[in-house]
Amino acid sequence: MKKFTGTGVALITPFKEDKSVDFEALKRVVQFQLENGVDYLVVLGTTGEYAVLTNEEREKVKQFIVTQVNGKLPLVLGIGGNNTQAVIERLKTESVKGFDAILSVSPYYNKPSQEGIFRHFTEVSNAAPLPIILYNVPGRTASNMLPETVARLAEHKNIIGIKEAAGSMDQAMKMIAQTPKDFLVISGEDMLALPMVLAGGAGVISVVAQGFPKEFSKMLRLGLERKVDEAFAIHYQLAPVIDMVFAEGNPAGIKAVFKDLGLAENCVRLPLVEASHALSKVISTFCKEQQV
Repeated sequence: MKKFTGTGVALITPFKEDKSVDFEALKRVVQFQLENGVDYLVVLGTTGEYAVLTNEEREKVKQFIVTQVNGKLPLVLGIGGNNTQAVIERLKTESVKGFDAILSVSPYYNKPSQEGIFRHFTEVSNAAPLPIILYNVPGRTASNMLPETVARLAEHKNIIGIKEAAGSMDQAMKMIAQTPKDFLVISGEDMLALPMVLAGGAGVISVVAQGFPKEFSKMLRLGLERKVDEAFAIHYQLAPVIDMVFAEGNPAGIKAVFKDLGLAENCVRLPLVEASHALSKVISTFCKEQQV
């Protein structure tokens, strides 16, 4: 699945001041990605504030992005949850026209065992009409998908990769070592994107890259080409803003970047809150100083 190598972007859902979905801003954000070299887009994930959108809004956002992209880039749709049967029902009934793969998060809140995680994804992948990319993010799910479990799941013909966001290079390298060469181990941590690529990973599904798509995607391409010094020069240029973007939670920080770029408002829905004035100011200063 070469189409999911390189820089994937976990898209925001822009809101207006009244908290309604801002489709004009979404159009600008998508165009910004199309014009600046990213490799694929992920729709309705955590960064897209999926949890606080109505079903009607989700469907409108999904179809709007499909129309805007118009086949220019591969698209990944977020469909996951902690109720296995409910996820299966969504996969059987929800339209996935225009999408190339499903990103499915490991079950949260329930804290399943490794066997429970394995069985969940086996059932989900059996039902899925598109290839599945697993998503391991223990900081949000309260359970960690271990490399041994990922290796078992990698044998399933409909599971093509994992977005690995445990924040551990040791764990990521074990996943790379224990899975087939064509299985995609994708960084879910922006700060570890380049190190994971150099260790044999396939790329990143990034939050920060959508604010700095040209620079971030160039960094990953250089990494995949093993041009290490040039890649790390960009990494260290972007490292400060990666910390800034996540300082007050996601997607508040990246929406502050888009506010500074004039592409979208710095608006989120409760229970999240907007990036503070202080954080917005340092992000703005970084963008001006770096001329990115």
